[in-house]
Amino acid sequence: MKRSSYLAAITLVLGTVVATTPVTAQGATSTLKCKASKAVGHAPKVVKQPAGTTVGKDGKMTLVTNCGNIVILTYGKKAPNTVKMISTLAKAGFYNASLCHRLTTAGLYVLQCGDPTATGSGGPGFQYPDENLPKGVANNYPAGTVAMANSGPGTNSSQFFLVFADTTLNPSYTIWGKVTSGLDILKAIAAKGVQGGGGDGTPAQPVAIEKVIVS
Repeated sequence: MKRSSYLAAITLVLGTVVATTPVTAQGATSTLKCKASKAVGHAPKVVKQPAGTTVGKDGKMTLVTNCGNIVILTYGKKAPNTVKMISTLAKAGFYNASLCHRLTTAGLYVLQCGDPTATGSGGPGFQYPDENLPKGVANNYPAGTVAMANSGPGTNSSQFFLVFADTTLNPSYTIWGKVTSGLDILKAIAAKGVQGGGGDGTPAQPVAIEKVIVS
């Protein structure tokens, strides 16, 4: 089964998926406390692509959102180039006051972020190769996985997705981190569903990345 985003920036191709009905409250917390945010779709900040590659080390990245902090263990050893690119964008303020524009709750269980325009087609204007791709097995993107969105091989940019329930995908999306705190927030956001119903669209609960802390 193929599920193409209504937004051109990412096409996620599913493998064998059993679930076909939306996830509404699987593992979700009973309450979700989100603050109002001034974040709106806006033109991406111009950030120069860092040159060269480095031997990375694992680190930490905190997405400070209007619904709480989501802490990510970054795989600098397994995906050094990707972590370098994302960290460079984060430190430059590229993700500040940006909306997570897509939530999927049927077969594919992800919250997609990283496009300041909030249209699904925005980015920093540069791309880079894939790395740390998983095997093509069931649930190869388990809950907590953080991976790059793309529109084909070698088209990684700024957009990424956070997996809130075990998901099976073609092994085409670079895995660069794991949520170590805040998975309950993601599940609660998913439980709120998609605007207008259905299983793929803009989150009913607006989710804004206010800033990103790299450590």
